[in-house]
Amino acid sequence: MQLETQTSSDLHHVVIVGGGAGGLELATRLGDSLGRKKKAHITLIDRTRTHVWKPLLHEIAAGSMNPDKHELEYIAQAHWHHFHFRLGNMDGLDRTKQEVYVAPYHDEDGVEVIPRRTFKYDTLIIAVGSTTNDFGISGAREHSIALDTQGQAERFHQRLHNALIRAQTQAEPIQAGQLEVVIVGAGATGVELAAELHNTTREVAAYGLDKIDPDKDIKISLIEASDRVLPALPPKLSMAVDVELRKLRVHVYAGERVTEVTSKGVYTHSGRFIPSALVVWAAGIKAPDFLRELDGLEINRINQLIVKRTLQTTLDDNVFAFGDCAACPWPGHDENVPPRAQSAHQQASMLVKTVKNRVAGKSDKLPEYTYRDYGSLVNLGRYSTVGSLMGAIAGGSMYIEGIFARIMYQSLYQMHLMALHGFFAVMLQILARLITRRTEARVKLH
Repeated sequence: MQLETQTSSDLHHVVIVGGGAGGLELATRLGDSLGRKKKAHITLIDRTRTHVWKPLLHEIAAGSMNPDKHELEYIAQAHWHHFHFRLGNMDGLDRTKQEVYVAPYHDEDGVEVIPRRTFKYDTLIIAVGSTTNDFGISGAREHSIALDTQGQAERFHQRLHNALIRAQTQAEPIQAGQLEVVIVGAGATGVELAAELHNTTREVAAYGLDKIDPDKDIKISLIEASDRVLPALPPKLSMAVDVELRKLRVHVYAGERVTEVTSKGVYTHSGRFIPSALVVWAAGIKAPDFLRELDGLEINRINQLIVKRTLQTTLDDNVFAFGDCAACPWPGHDENVPPRAQSAHQQASMLVKTVKNRVAGKSDKLPEYTYRDYGSLVNLGRYSTVGSLMGAIAGGSMYIEGIFARIMYQSLYQMHLMALHGFFAVMLQILARLITRRTEARVKLH
């Protein structure tokens, strides 16, 4: 096993595992402060070379966003912001030696490119996010696609595009389920994907696919085990979204629990069968399975690392976890902090202060995390955006929709970009996209 050489061994070593929104924001901010001033050695480890904001994956899957224009290369971000990026997948931990183990990295042909490595740490921060939970449903893993990664989103888009081309060129009539997309799970991902697909499939069909009648041939179904869409959000928001989805002719099956997925379609507990060659699984989450084997760290039933309000794991004060992979207490509530982008962003901001205190030798003065719910926004593509604002702005809770809600939704992504690149760089990116939009198709056509 190769020990990764780290310069300035006398410096405090911070290792962040996971380059999602929270992990990358944290590495960037620590690099700009501690790394730039040579006060600490910051290393970010991720299993992929590029970063795309996870809430955008449904747009990549539907084809309304070209990932090449929105992905960020970790190695470039590391160079610009004074941290180190290492490509690989964490698969082990030795808390006594304070070492992280990273599996060998193989290319597409199975050739080992990077050997197994070991990283020493003084502070370890785990931010590996979550994956879709198929709950062991028969056939779900084999016959459906999750939207956990950019690769999965692109794979679904390719399947969808191929299905449309096949339907256009085949001699026989379009068969039942051939162009029906079934989305299992009516949380934010499932709902936003359904609306986005309604738009993009019609856009693609307009580019010369004259044998396809979108209103007759293309169907979108949304299956939810709870009695309403968006069950984790306020009922008023849920009802508004349900109305909009039905206007788009999305078939909503609430109160239906999937029992089996096959290559032909989806079965539910009531005996219903929905034919479909394109199934997306967006129901439930769990933390990655490898967390169950991390040198005895305490986890819950969905593999989340159990942490204190300082975000330190319960059994090791040198190991922190945040975001979707962490079960963080929520004072005054019977549940943990919800696994949402806003909580990961808040936790990353707090951990900047935490790490600075540890580097300065003030480990006994660590801040505690308090979740602040600023509301929820759901984007239904060009058709509608609805949401609720909470906190000081609304004086409690305020329902919003229309152009104001759309601006608020888009600002969330811009805030993430500003945390990574700064204000002026983001303004230039927005301007460049406005200029180039006139020369590009509105949907990805390959």
